[in-house]
Amino acid sequence: MASGYDKPPFKAPHIEDSEKRVVGDRVAKEAVTLFTSEEKHKELAGLFKIKFASADAWFEEEERIYVHPKDPYKRIDVLPSSRHVRIEVNGVELANTRRPYFLFETSLRRRTYIPIMDTHVELLTPSDTTSACPYKGWANYYNVQLPNGEVHKDIVWYYRTPTTESMRITGLLAFYDEKVTVWVDGKKQE
Repeated sequence: MASGYDKPPFKAPHIEDSEKRVVGDRVAKEAVTLFTSEEKHKELAGLFKIKFASADAWFEEEERIYVHPKDPYKRIDVLPSSRHVRIEVNGVELANTRRPYFLFETSLRRRTYIPIMDTHVELLTPSDTTSACPYKGWANYYNVQLPNGEVHKDIVWYYRTPTTESMRITGLLAFYDEKVTVWVDGKKQE
């Protein structure tokens, strides 16, 4: 559905309170909007809009969906490589590998995932930060603490149990390319 329909100034009536969606003892008030033929956009008549955040969880068949439904025109490819990848921050090496995985996600920059054995884990400290992606799952983060005490928050992330299409990145570490220096086959990446 076009993105403008769920933003002001277009508003559709919510289903009356007598028609609240109730599951067990949980009420999801104003979770469902019914579009009628009296609306400004008559082409939506008879359709419903459901607030994604109103549900505890969403599923496609038996697979859980995270954040929002997946775009059928977007894809994830995770490819193993033998290219030499080195990552540093402020001149301190964080990772050095010849067995990276490159993750390609439609319309986004390539991300490099590295086996934990090829990283300087002594520089990583767990973070409380998490994030979710409908194509990869829930991510956990690490901070990097350099030998001089300088801390770079949340510049490393990983997926313990990624979604099916991203299983190859299970337990691998990714670094924010925008916050570190990445070298691939001796060439500094921009």
